[in-house]
Amino acid sequence: MHMTDALIAAAQRLKAGLARLKFAAPVTHVYNPLEYAWPAHEIYLQRYGNHRQRVLFLGMNPGPFGMAQTGIPFGQIAAVRDWLDIQAKIDRPPNEHPKRPVFGFDCHRSEISGERLWGLFAKRFGTADKFFREHLVMNYCPLAFIETTGRNRTPDKLPPPERQALFTLCDDHLREVVRILQPEWLIGVGDFAAKRARESLSDPVRRGTNSPWRAPRVGQILHPSPASPASNNNWAATVTAQLRKLGVWK
Repeated sequence: MHMTDALIAAAQRLKAGLARLKFAAPVTHVYNPLEYAWPAHEIYLQRYGNHRQRVLFLGMNPGPFGMAQTGIPFGQIAAVRDWLDIQAKIDRPPNEHPKRPVFGFDCHRSEISGERLWGLFAKRFGTADKFFREHLVMNYCPLAFIETTGRNRTPDKLPPPERQALFTLCDDHLREVVRILQPEWLIGVGDFAAKRARESLSDPVRRGTNSPWRAPRVGQILHPSPASPASNNNWAATVTAQLRKLGVWK
C-alpha cells in the first residue's frame, strides 16, 4: 500500500473507532474534525504524508480556532491557507456548541499555538515543501472536548474509564503512523504529547516482541500555547534551541 493510502486508512480506522466512544458531563459536546473537516485533512495527508519523515511532531488535540476549524493539526487559518496552500469546504459538527461555532476557513479568530508553530517552520524553511521533506505534524487525539460553558477540556482531564478507552485507540493509531513513516524522531509538543509518545511506543505487548519497526527517539519541546507563561517570551528561539540541543536540527 502507498504510504499516503496507509495514513489515510489509519486515520479512517481511528475515526470509526472514536465514533463508538461515549463521553459524559462535564463534557457536553465532542468535535471530531476527521468527520466534518475530512476533505482538508485528506489533502494534508495526500500532499505531505507521501514519504518517510525524519521528524514527526506530535500535538495533543485540536484547538477551537485551529484544527477544529480546518482539520489540520495546529491549523491556524492563515498558515493552512497561505503557507500549506490547503483550503477545502468544512462542514459543521452535528452537535455544535453555540459558543464554539465552526466557520471553517471563514473563521476570523487565530489559533496562537498554530500561528507560532507554523510561523517558526515558515521562517526557518521558507516553503512548506521544504519543511515537509523531513517533517510532519500530527495530533495524538483528533477530538476536541467542550464543556457546557464552552470551556475546552483536555483529554488528560477526562474520567479514567473514558480516558483509557480514548488512549487505547490513539496509542494504536500513533504506533501505526510510526510504522508507516518510520521517523527517527518523535517530538512531543508539550508534556502531554511527549508522555503519550513514550508510553505508547514502550508498550511491548502492543508493539509485538518481534516488531519489524524500530521506535524513534522521543523528545519534547515547549508548547506554544499562550496559556504557558514561558511560551510568551520568544517561544521560537526557545524551541529552536531545544531542537538543536536534542540534535534534531543543526
